[in-house]
Amino acid sequence: MEKVKLGKSQIEVSRLCFGSLTMTPFQANLSVKEGAYLIDYAFDKGINFLDTAEIYENYNYIREALKGINREEYVIATKTYAYTKEMAEKSLELALKEIGTDYIDIFLLHEQESIYTIKGHYEAIEYFLKAKERGKIRSFGISTHKIAGVRGAKAYDEIEIVHPIINKYGIGILDGTIDEMLKNVEELNALGKGIYGMKPLGGGHLIKNAEEAFKFVKEIPYLHSIAVGLQSTDEIDANISLIENGYIPNDIKMKLKNKNRKLIVADYCIGCGKCVKRCKQHGITLIDNHAVPNENCILCGYCATTCPEFCIKVI
Repeated sequence: MEKVKLGKSQIEVSRLCFGSLTMTPFQANLSVKEGAYLIDYAFDKGINFLDTAEIYENYNYIREALKGINREEYVIATKTYAYTKEMAEKSLELALKEIGTDYIDIFLLHEQESIYTIKGHYEAIEYFLKAKERGKIRSFGISTHKIAGVRGAKAYDEIEIVHPIINKYGIGILDGTIDEMLKNVEELNALGKGIYGMKPLGGGHLIKNAEEAFKFVKEIPYLHSIAVGLQSTDEIDANISLIENGYIPNDIKMKLKNKNRKLIVADYCIGCGKCVKRCKQHGITLIDNHAVPNENCILCGYCATTCPEFCIKVI
């Protein structure tokens, strides 16, 4: 698979990034052995770039996979909500320890909303910059679901990598259109920042039009890599073919034909409302003291991470 550099960084990544939330108990609920096998399988197929986050709770999957991968050939991006030095230090130490590595390639502040949230997290940013000087991380950046977050990144040279939502219809963008997002992302690229997009299939909503959706993101010249959630060898093969050839082979397409992701809330939901408060997309509501997803849900699975009863899953 083609490899590209993320902006001015020296980090070279595959055009397809392995989105790893989907393998966790919050979604496919694969065993550590099964998840590690998929990471290794994807690496053998040319995918050397994996996206995770502290909130995904899947560092142990990556640790297991790295036993079969040359660490120097593999790029790991993770994310944290840290906003103080102490929180940032704890997040970095946790990642290093649980993944079993001496460094993290890309450390991102998770879900930054604007220049104001970036300013509010600057104590953590300063810690990560010092960690970079010590060789504990290679590059620093942010992830964002907002155009305002992308605009905020333009003001900081310290932010080298940006991970925004990019898909044909702008599904999941909280404050504008895909055209507005692309305009600002293009300006990021002109500043030399590395850009890898998320949710090219709109959290699963564009699966039935996957070839059209991938054609859209592939033709964006300033989008260096595309993170896609992968939870089976068939999905890995399908997405590699989409990146390299623009289509899914018929045999794989038939295997995936009935795969229609959805968010499930078990009957034993206690109606605590934590998922509703967590969802910035307003994609889940309480009806008769039971959480119910609605048309705004982008199947990110973040609501599941707050459920005290563990009754929410994306399947």
